[in-house]
Amino acid sequence: MTDFSVLIAGKAGDGINQAGILLSRLLSEIGLNIYMSFDYQSLIRGGHNFSVIRASDSKIAACREKIDFLLALNQDAIDFHKQKLTDPARVAFDSDAVKSDPSGGKGLGLPISKTVKEEGALPIMRNSFLMGAFAKSVGIEWSVLERIFRKYIPRQTDLNLKLAQRGFDSASQVARLEPTGRKPLPLFTGNEAMGLGFIKGGLRNYVAYPMTPSSNLLHFLADVAEDFSLRVIHPESEIAVVLMALGFAYSGEKTAVGTSGGGFCLMNEGLSFSGMAELPIAIVLGQRPGPSTGLPTYTSQTELHFALNAGQGEFVRFVVAPGDAEQAFYWSQVALNMAWKYQIPSIVLSDKEMAEGAFSFDLKSVAPLEEQGPVLWDRKDVYRRYKDTETGVSPLVFAPEKDAIIKVNSYEHDEDGITTEEAPVTKKMQEKRLRKEKVLAQDLENYETVSVFGKIDSPAAVLCWGSNRGVCAEAGEALDLRVIQVNVFSPFPAKRFEKALGGVTKLISVENNATGQLARLVKFHGFMVHERIGRYDGRSFSVEELKRELEGKI
Repeated sequence: MTDFSVLIAGKAGDGINQAGILLSRLLSEIGLNIYMSFDYQSLIRGGHNFSVIRASDSKIAACREKIDFLLALNQDAIDFHKQKLTDPARVAFDSDAVKSDPSGGKGLGLPISKTVKEEGALPIMRNSFLMGAFAKSVGIEWSVLERIFRKYIPRQTDLNLKLAQRGFDSASQVARLEPTGRKPLPLFTGNEAMGLGFIKGGLRNYVAYPMTPSSNLLHFLADVAEDFSLRVIHPESEIAVVLMALGFAYSGEKTAVGTSGGGFCLMNEGLSFSGMAELPIAIVLGQRPGPSTGLPTYTSQTELHFALNAGQGEFVRFVVAPGDAEQAFYWSQVALNMAWKYQIPSIVLSDKEMAEGAFSFDLKSVAPLEEQGPVLWDRKDVYRRYKDTETGVSPLVFAPEKDAIIKVNSYEHDEDGITTEEAPVTKKMQEKRLRKEKVLAQDLENYETVSVFGKIDSPAAVLCWGSNRGVCAEAGEALDLRVIQVNVFSPFPAKRFEKALGGVTKLISVENNATGQLARLVKFHGFMVHERIGRYDGRSFSVEELKRELEGKI
């Protein structure tokens, strides 16, 4: 098999996400490329959770409609997913919790709950038994499974291995996943890749109040904080988050924050403070369906225009949306660099599939970047915090500094930071701040602000952004379509986008929203989108679903 999907399902509290990650690592260990999506309700216990792990010889970043193997910890897992099974159906389930076998008696029913009790293990360890059975069923050697368990299960490893061994011994092989011989690639969620990108970009502090889908970025950076000499802080609110981050920027320390739409609402005044006071900050905005609470644990692309227009007044910002783990690693570095180089807020747009999905990560495919710092005061003249320059970027020096008075002001101010309401000074300083956008746009011409792939000479093209990169790439390749992914939204790369459109007679946008937010943005810049495909139920497109939608448009 060169393309294989397995789904493991149970209820909240069964450890389905971690089981999915372990299964992903197991399949990665034999050299396959991985993409994993985790579906869960906003519940601590109960409900229905499942992870879909897709493994392929090719680079992938999307799920298929059908699954080749179902691992079921309860009856809901069977009832909700049996229609997705390929033929022949391959099912392994806890016979103590599941009473109907969708494969007509051919599935592997195992007394998992009973065995876990016999071994004096925790109920969450049922996953280990099930993974052992799965490994045997698809021809993965015991030594491979044992290696994964010993590397990634730090507590009660031997007991988990004992249960996995019992599952392994209870099963028989029904399929064969051949090792590829390739060295396994590391597996990262988008949040983890983004966190590592920030660290490589010189991050010193990460401040966040947890909100899905950005919460795991906070957890990840907290876990590695000691290794990288980071401060990771969880304040009492998103207002405290953004103001604390701006305080760190004043002292000269690169800082990022993370939130979702509701938290970003509370950060808006702080965002404007950043724009007026010219304090650099990087903000991770994890999108989810709204309005209001909406679907807090599902996916959407509904906050593009919010990011572009948030905050009172007019000020320059850098807005980017990565589409996979490698892009998350790369663009988070760029976001931090641009924030500090131009003393502006940078916003990294993410979503649940991007943030919490797990990807095989190939560092060799990522263009190298150097950390960039701010323009610093040369000490030749009296220090003026908001000195008017040709680029609009004022040299920086950080407190405490005995030779400089450093005034940071959220009120309109002159070059020294002294409050003003005079019309000529106001006009001059506003023009000074906005001047940065032109220089930033010129700088970004050296970056891949728009990506083009698929059949690059096709007159029909798919337009996408963010996590739809993977599914559009795969569906577009199958249908011989050009695929255009916009990576940077502010400043909008109009020249690069126009070049990407060369020869296109039909442009079809694919977005996880109802109103076509990217389509509206490109129309504002003078480009026509001919057809729109939207999904806005909180779920992502499968490859087959998008292919059907595109076939009806081209």
